[in-house]
Amino acid sequence: MLVALDAPYVDTSAADLSLALGGPERPALHVRELALPDGVRLRLCLLGASHQVVCGALVETVACLPGRAPHLPDTLHDPVAGYRFTATVLRPAGDGLRTQVAALRADLADDPYALVGVFPGDVDAVTALSVRPDPPDGAVAWRTWHAYPQTNELVLTETVVAVVSARSEPGLRAPQSRTEVGL
Repeated sequence: MLVALDAPYVDTSAADLSLALGGPERPALHVRELALPDGVRLRLCLLGASHQVVCGALVETVACLPGRAPHLPDTLHDPVAGYRFTATVLRPAGDGLRTQVAALRADLADDPYALVGVFPGDVDAVTALSVRPDPPDGAVAWRTWHAYPQTNELVLTETVVAVVSARSEPGLRAPQSRTEVGL
C-alpha cells in the first residue's frame, strides 16, 4: 500500500536514527493492520520520524527519538527472546538512490503485506515496511527502508522474531530490556 503523507519530513540522516524496543506506541501518520496466515497480527506504523512495528508484546521503533542519543546498531541478537535485528546504511552512487526508491515504490505499492509512506516535497523521501507472510522456522520477519534524499542515504533494516508456541493464541515474546540487550 502506497500512501502520501501529509506531514513534514522530520528525519535528517541515518546518523540520527535510534532503535528502541518496548516503550509506548507513538502517534502514527498511517497504520496498516495485518493478520498473517499463521494467525500472528502486526501493526505497521509510519511515524513523523520513521517507523514502528507492533507484533504481540514486541514494540520496535526505528526513528529520531527526542531526548535519546542516536544509536542504530548494525546488529542486535537476543537469543532468549528470539529477536534478531540488522541495519545497513547504503550511499548509492550517482542516481542510485532515486532508482532504488522508484523500484521500492513500484514493488511494494500493491503488496498486501507492505506499507510505503511518501513524504511531501520529495518523492524519494520515503519510509517503507514489508512483512514476509511465510518466513521459515516459525518466525515473523519484516524489512524496512528509510530514504534520505538530502544526504543520499538508504537505511535498510531486517527483523526476525520467533513466534512463541502456544496452544490458544500465537504471540511473540518481548526482547529483554534495553539494558540487557545493550541498547
